Amino acid sequence: MGDPKAFLTIARQEAGHRPIHERIADFGEVEQTLNESDRRQQASRCMDCGVPFCHWACPLGNKQPEWQDAVYKGKWELAYKLLAATNDFPEFTGRICPALCEKSCTLYHCIDAPVTIRENECSIIEKAFREGYVKPQKYERNGKSVAVIGAGPAGLSAAVQLNKKGYQVTVFEKMEAAGGLVRYGIPNFKLHKPIIDRRTSILEQEGITFKYNTPVEETALPEGFDAYVVATGTPTARDLKIPGRELKGIYFALELLTQQNRRLYGVDFKKDEIVSAKGRKVLVIGGGDTGSDCIGTCHRHGAVSVTQIEIMPKPPVGYNPATPWPAWPQILKTTTSHEEGCERRWCLTSNKFIGDEKGRVCGVEVEEAEWVPAADGGRPQMKPTGKTEIIECDMVLLAMGFLKPEHAAMGENVFLAGDAKSGASLVVRALASGRDVAQQVDAYLKRNA
Repeated sequence: MGDPKAFLTIARQEAGHRPIHERIADFGEVEQTLNESDRRQQASRCMDCGVPFCHWACPLGNKQPEWQDAVYKGKWELAYKLLAATNDFPEFTGRICPALCEKSCTLYHCIDAPVTIRENECSIIEKAFREGYVKPQKYERNGKSVAVIGAGPAGLSAAVQLNKKGYQVTVFEKMEAAGGLVRYGIPNFKLHKPIIDRRTSILEQEGITFKYNTPVEETALPEGFDAYVVATGTPTARDLKIPGRELKGIYFALELLTQQNRRLYGVDFKKDEIVSAKGRKVLVIGGGDTGSDCIGTCHRHGAVSVTQIEIMPKPPVGYNPATPWPAWPQILKTTTSHEEGCERRWCLTSNKFIGDEKGRVCGVEVEEAEWVPAADGGRPQMKPTGKTEIIECDMVLLAMGFLKPEHAAMGENVFLAGDAKSGASLVVRALASGRDVAQQVDAYLKRNA
């Protein structure tokens, strides 16, 4: 490393975010950027720690110490090549990854100030696009073809790797553009969608064919391909089937998020189809990232108020002794959307939706819950306390995750990738899965040549 002691003199510096009063007026990206000099200083904090746990924790196996050192030395093209060797879409992970690497950084464990790995990653890829390091490549064809069903992170990553190996790749996507949940679930204020278009344009120039507005059933895969990659994600959201579920004003989170992103992309909806939080008292049920994305979207719509409830206990701040290293730290996460204004409550289970005379939801009866440790040391059990109350609201968003998909029996030349295989997970894991499946497809086709 160029300066293995820089972490002693240079403090962690994050790029920060746009002011709240400004950012809630639009859907532009919230996160700001550091200048190049400051970014190189942040990269210098990577301390040649001997055992790079950041590399170990990354599902993609990113070589963080190597490209941090390249950035510190101003070798941006080298940094890009090192990053692109393991990550097909660093412009995605550099914006929305929870940074498993940073929670594994030696500086996180020593002084609670890890290297700004995610931000540095984003800086590398943006510099690469600005300077023209990212160029379409041409690959020699091997005469075989592969169909990829679904243009989300896993499908795109598999397509990139298979294309590099010489296969003629066709990607079938039911929506009007590529990206999957990165496009239709992640709000623009976290990832601006021209970022996706910029990349897919390059993939098309490299020979990948995209067929949009083309839904494909697993039981009726398109004919004429030597192998298939099914990367259709987790399309079924977890429902809350309690009394009153039929009331108006209750939506799945993605009904709001997907429509908003499609409207920003130029898709028109009829007035009575629009899901809007303007003037509403919103209740978000579910305390994860999807719920947080709903909160930020509702602020930008002009909601009167937003409340988020979670059935699980409130995590501790900063450190959780129940999840020591190397477990992922279960600690309180406060997002930019929470900072924009939101009442957050924990240990509440929902009993029933309450409606008004017009058949619209006007409240939710909730009940405090206790979590009792299991005698066998397994998953704690929820125990209702009988303490109920009604939370007033006229819009409810269900953000409780997704059901793991079930698949019919498929042929030996059909491979599952990403969330379609494992259930809902992180974008970085979907990208890693796509790369792994591409290797499996390649090995299969070579065996059966």
